[in-house]
Amino acid sequence: MGKSLADQLLGAGLVDDKKLKKVKQEKRKTKKLERSGIAVEKDNTAERVAAERAAKAERDRELNQQRKKAEHAKELRAQAMQMLQQHQQPYAGDIRFNFADPRSSKVHNLMVSSSVQNHLAKGNLAICEGTQGFVVVPRTIADKIAERFAEAVIFIASQDSEQPAEDDPYKDYQVPDDLMW
Repeated sequence: MGKSLADQLLGAGLVDDKKLKKVKQEKRKTKKLERSGIAVEKDNTAERVAAERAAKAERDRELNQQRKKAEHAKELRAQAMQMLQQHQQPYAGDIRFNFADPRSSKVHNLMVSSSVQNHLAKGNLAICEGTQGFVVVPRTIADKIAERFAEAVIFIASQDSEQPAEDDPYKDYQVPDDLMW
């Protein structure tokens, strides 16, 4: 007659005497409880494993979705930076143009030419943050960049601010916006 599985595992050295005795003792206890009529807790491993698999699949789906969102945001940022590099306008000049940075609530300035200053004041040009500092780009490009990566757009003058209100008593008097103090 062949050896039992427990004897074979003991002979192979995969289990020791203590483990073997413990398993036999637990087996005897469960048989005794079954004979006495006390319900033995059923093994729900299959259900537990299925629930764990479903939870893991859900977690994996969420992580994959987050990863895809991050990749998409990175792609949009790269597109915006590429547009900034391709459409930047030269602005060097001797007039200081001050603008507020909405991200840090600080006032920055650029030294621009008079034509660039006029276009910035009218809202035809916009100031954006590029990879190497501030960049001046046309408003249409700034709008496209804002769709992709809104944090890059720093300053755009509103174009409708030049229209005076109907009940403004000073609407007939033009106020110059290029005063130098």
